[in-house]
Amino acid sequence: MINAHSFHIPVMGIGFTIDTPLKVAQYGIDSTISLVDDSLLEKLRKMYCEKYDIPYIEITKEKEDFRAKRITAYLNLIKNLTERKFEQLKRTATSKGNNAKEYLNMLPDGSKIKEDFKRFTQSNPNLNDIESWIENNLSVGSIDVNIMTKVDKVNYLKNEKLPTEYNDAHAALRGYANSDLSSSIILSAGMNPRLYGYMENFQDFYPDESGNIKKKIVLKVSDYRSALIQGKFLAKKGLWISEYRIESGLNCGGHAFASDGYLIGPILEEFRDKRLELIQTLHEVLVNALTQKKHIIPNKVLPIKITAQGGVGTAEEQQFLLNHYNLDSIGWGTPFLLVPEVTNVDNSTLEKLKKAKEDDLYLSNISPLGVPFNSLRGNTKDMEKLSLVSIGKPGSKCPKKYVALNSEFSEKSICTASRQYQYLKLKELDEKNLSADNYEAEYEKIVDKSCICVGLGTSALLVNNLNTKVEGAGVSVCPGPNMAYFSKKISMKEMISHIYGKLNVITRTDRPNMFVKELNIYIDFIKSKISETTDLTNNKQINYLLTFVQNLKEGISYYIDLFENMAGFFTKSKFKIISELRYSMEILNNITIEIKDFSKEPYLVC
Repeated sequence: MINAHSFHIPVMGIGFTIDTPLKVAQYGIDSTISLVDDSLLEKLRKMYCEKYDIPYIEITKEKEDFRAKRITAYLNLIKNLTERKFEQLKRTATSKGNNAKEYLNMLPDGSKIKEDFKRFTQSNPNLNDIESWIENNLSVGSIDVNIMTKVDKVNYLKNEKLPTEYNDAHAALRGYANSDLSSSIILSAGMNPRLYGYMENFQDFYPDESGNIKKKIVLKVSDYRSALIQGKFLAKKGLWISEYRIESGLNCGGHAFASDGYLIGPILEEFRDKRLELIQTLHEVLVNALTQKKHIIPNKVLPIKITAQGGVGTAEEQQFLLNHYNLDSIGWGTPFLLVPEVTNVDNSTLEKLKKAKEDDLYLSNISPLGVPFNSLRGNTKDMEKLSLVSIGKPGSKCPKKYVALNSEFSEKSICTASRQYQYLKLKELDEKNLSADNYEAEYEKIVDKSCICVGLGTSALLVNNLNTKVEGAGVSVCPGPNMAYFSKKISMKEMISHIYGKLNVITRTDRPNMFVKELNIYIDFIKSKISETTDLTNNKQINYLLTFVQNLKEGISYYIDLFENMAGFFTKSKFKIISELRYSMEILNNITIEIKDFSKEPYLVC
């Protein structure tokens, strides 16, 4: 089957896309469920069982391996309900409602499926033939799942540490592997060798003789080198990476994994130019591993998809990425937070997102993972956090503990956003006898951490009128900078029409090109790094800053050449884009001088 759409909906937070496949898969759209919060999945499973009159048996925490079992049960339910909706859509193909027509109308103009249907119906008006064509040609969207590989907390039973396979990410992986889904698991947030090794235990991750893989592996990566290293690591275990999902380091929502100044354009070009080399290299490693394991060896070289996401906001940007870099799909995340038909965003948060401008969207330090995190000023979870700080009770009660990963004060890890951790950390701070200014700065760093493992899921409870007694009503939200240019509630049809250039839902005329926006975010990022650098005579730190700036300057040179020689895209904006790029180069030249003025020592990079 041909993929119906050239975009996909990536995971957003914990709860925002927790049931998105049930809303979009019947139209052939791929989307992703987070597997972080098994208790949230269980609540949603109960709700949907009641809604569709399906018997529900609770999976309590008293049951052995409850986390994995909850995940399996939820995914199986979503699969069954999605297939039910898809079958209903196909059955109404010739009725007045004609949901199949709605499916086809959402496809881009020039879609092969749409064109084939038009030709077929012109020559075959028989209703039975039309129903048969629809049955054979329309495909349901993939119900994909996401695991943050480093969110792999150790678990205990009666104060005894459980084996590694009961760690959070391991249990989530097992829950997915034991499900009936035929889809993809997206692994993000870096390499976890133990988790990757654990995947060897599940047959569904291996290819059959025809090269089909029931459960495909997708890696989120920031550059080609990382893709090759991780691809080889898994290929040596007989496991194939079916897709590399390249994410713009600072122009995406959620956690921001900044590169050392490498911009997405040159990164995508390297993947494009080396795709065949990557496939051939990894396939050779795969065959050797499967031979040693005495597994089935596919009778053909397996394909690899290359996709990208982060900051894409117009149909022109979407089509350019697909055409110029030969990408297979583009991820659209942040704008879908304004589409209630697709994502779970409570009314209060939705209103704040609609009104958000550039200054309201910022790269925060609130994540307990210690990674910069895109956030919205004034979100209700932060208001809840500040209220506790104001009454002298900083920190969360930590009801879920999914990111309880800090072992600074005890063998059993705790979360840096928890009341327990912040009490101990502030007590330690009091003993340092710092100056008032230094104390205040350190104090703010400690109490700034927010309970996002709860906050990023609560919106799904609020939208569905479910009990939030454990979680509270505070909502964390993680939009990318692109949210500043989308300022109204959007229907699913409108959003898809915008993606394919049939409609424009952006009313502002000052939105920068996605490449320029990413560059500007990186320039702000390096400025903040310079201001945070404590030892401006340290050659290692100076050379890091200079290398970072040099990488940005090389990226600008690449973009200037790209836009100067471009035909068919950005014809109305290319001169403005080139002017903005040249201005950014001047800024970076001045930053280079500023860094070099820190010391008179010679540098390795200039």
